[in-house]
Amino acid sequence: MSSQYVPQGAVLAVVCEPVPLSPGGPLVLELRGPLGPADAETVAARLAQRHRAFGVALDSHRPGHHTLRLTPPAAGGFAALPADLLADLLAPPPPGGEILPVTGHQQTLLRAALTPAPAGTAAPAAPAGTAAPAGTAGTAASAGTGTNSSDGGGSSGGGGGGGLVEQLYWDWSGPFDVARFAAAWQSVVDRECVLRACFDWVAAPRLVLHARAEADIAVFSAAVVTWPQLLRRDRARGFALHRPGLLRLTVLEAEPGGGAGAAAVRVLLTYHPALLDERGVHLLLREFYRAYAGGGVLPGGERRPDLRDHARWLAGQDTTAARQFWARAAPPPRAAARPGRPGGATGQSGPGLLHTRLRAPETFRLRSWAALRGAAESSALHLVWALLLYRAARAPGPLPVSFGVQLSGRDIALPGAAGIPGLLDSPLPMTVTVDPAAPLADLLHQVRDTLLDLAAYPWASTETIRAWTPRPPAAPGPVAGCGPVAGSGPVCGAGSTLVRFDGPLPLPKALRSELAAQGVHADTPRSAAGATGGPVTLAARHDSAGGLVLGLFYDRAQLADEDAAVLHSQCVRLLRALPGYRQAEASAGQLLDLLAHSAIPRTARPVPPPPHPALTVLRPGHPHADVICLVTAPGVPAGSYDLFVRGHRGPEQIVAVHGDGAPGVLPAVLHQAPGPGRRLVLCGCGPGGRAAYELAQRTPHAPGAAAAVVMTGIGDAAACASALARGVRSVLTPPP
Repeated sequence: MSSQYVPQGAVLAVVCEPVPLSPGGPLVLELRGPLGPADAETVAARLAQRHRAFGVALDSHRPGHHTLRLTPPAAGGFAALPADLLADLLAPPPPGGEILPVTGHQQTLLRAALTPAPAGTAAPAAPAGTAAPAGTAGTAASAGTGTNSSDGGGSSGGGGGGGLVEQLYWDWSGPFDVARFAAAWQSVVDRECVLRACFDWVAAPRLVLHARAEADIAVFSAAVVTWPQLLRRDRARGFALHRPGLLRLTVLEAEPGGGAGAAAVRVLLTYHPALLDERGVHLLLREFYRAYAGGGVLPGGERRPDLRDHARWLAGQDTTAARQFWARAAPPPRAAARPGRPGGATGQSGPGLLHTRLRAPETFRLRSWAALRGAAESSALHLVWALLLYRAARAPGPLPVSFGVQLSGRDIALPGAAGIPGLLDSPLPMTVTVDPAAPLADLLHQVRDTLLDLAAYPWASTETIRAWTPRPPAAPGPVAGCGPVAGSGPVCGAGSTLVRFDGPLPLPKALRSELAAQGVHADTPRSAAGATGGPVTLAARHDSAGGLVLGLFYDRAQLADEDAAVLHSQCVRLLRALPGYRQAEASAGQLLDLLAHSAIPRTARPVPPPPHPALTVLRPGHPHADVICLVTAPGVPAGSYDLFVRGHRGPEQIVAVHGDGAPGVLPAVLHQAPGPGRRLVLCGCGPGGRAAYELAQRTPHAPGAAAAVVMTGIGDAAACASALARGVRSVLTPPP
């Protein structure tokens, strides 16, 4: 995020030499930007307060130019600036705000949000706002185009990662007061710190809590925009992750005389899944209705406990038992995890959604069958999914299968945790062994007992499990609600699927009665097709009529529409047939025999991302001029480097390297800047700045070559490009 001590939207640039001028001496950093002397003093004071091991001294030359000297601890000399100090320098904490670490599943989702989509993939688009009829399947999928920037940043939203959004909507029944609606949401924002939060990823990923934020509410008329158009535009708008307000409301008012049965008002709630889970959103909705019923004001102060209390609780956990458990329970390398057999490219893109509803009598029979065997109906769903994964592997005998299951993360020993809105849920890998000759009841008890074991550590995540699993690491890559591939086995890794059983969160009866007395009916929110980061998510929930609604969210680039329809229909068929297997000796293989003449779905083979080019020349420049080297990294604000290159007017050559490029890249760049006194300027925006600093630290420089590093904070593309240009101009060699 940008500095909170400079004008709104501005970004600070920091210029430094990669090493101190003298052994044991201070590291000198030049602050360049619209920063007055008093604001610069505040930045220096906060650095001194938060990093007491360093000596901090400031010289203010004029507004927009200040020199900061950081003296390292006496012992050990100066190795490199710590990541948290770099983050505090480039993204100072907001006045009155707080900083929380981003860990676990949230870190995985943030990384996925900041990773640019492969070329040719579509930005997710939402379907029309209608549910599939009962007992039928409906699909919603769309395609579009996407582009890659040389920045390595996100797809939208200025700071990157904005295109990954989730949408809920509902029809408003009863009188609707726009001013009261807005006041009620602002009251919720003032109470809930999660709605005043944003992300900073300059160095280590952090959650930044602001003291104040405005509710983001827009009102449109159906005469101006249709509902499908509104959904598509809202999704394309994304979010700026470096700004607070990662939840917004859009109200669509019907045209006067819109016809019988037309909803007078429809409300769209959009949020970023790296900040909130769906249960957290429903908790916020409950608070909103309380405020609306009270005239737009929510009584009381800030909620406690909140994300800050949860972060402290999490940091105080003893992980010894969890480490021992996951050392045993992590999925083995041979576990089946893919929902289909390997196939070619699907030729499709974007998210897909299928819905099917089990009628109330069918749901009752399924629940009764599981209950008679000492399990819940969610275990029956896990059993069927395990069988489908086993069938896709086409193994002749017993085989372990693994898939992710979603735990709420709120069943913990923190009083009041059940009411904390935020991202507390986490997908954890469930591994069971499917033996087609074994009784179905054995497999049912396996999934039940495994889920109980996982529930003992709901605060764990695939990130921590990966660190605890004694297997060699593999290259990271974001996958469906789980994380990058870990080791040689699928720890919610490539090809993994996720099964989610969403429990209801109804409004309290007293609140419903209070709203009803004012003529307002609180409709149940429905989900539009959300962003899916992996092949398949199977989501189950009960509807108001007692039926079980099964939604299959899938990535069309990995699972084609026809294969998704096959997988979904086979899952529903097995669930409907399961209660008929009452005999104790009924085996898993007998249930699978129902699909003996059915096709096995195909999933696209994983395609490794293309390697980053070691060196890209963006502009040739004069052969004897300085070389400007832009360092790319995931999370660099999209478009910022393009704007910088287009706006630069000097004779310098401009090249780009990736932050994790080969060690020999920079010496090759230096050879392109011959002559004593010529300078190599390593620079980057946000995480690209940190990567430039680290690259300069570990790269030997040619004799006589001078180097400088220019780093900026995170902001919109234009603000980052402007800050980068300001810093670069201050260090370039003057023309002869």
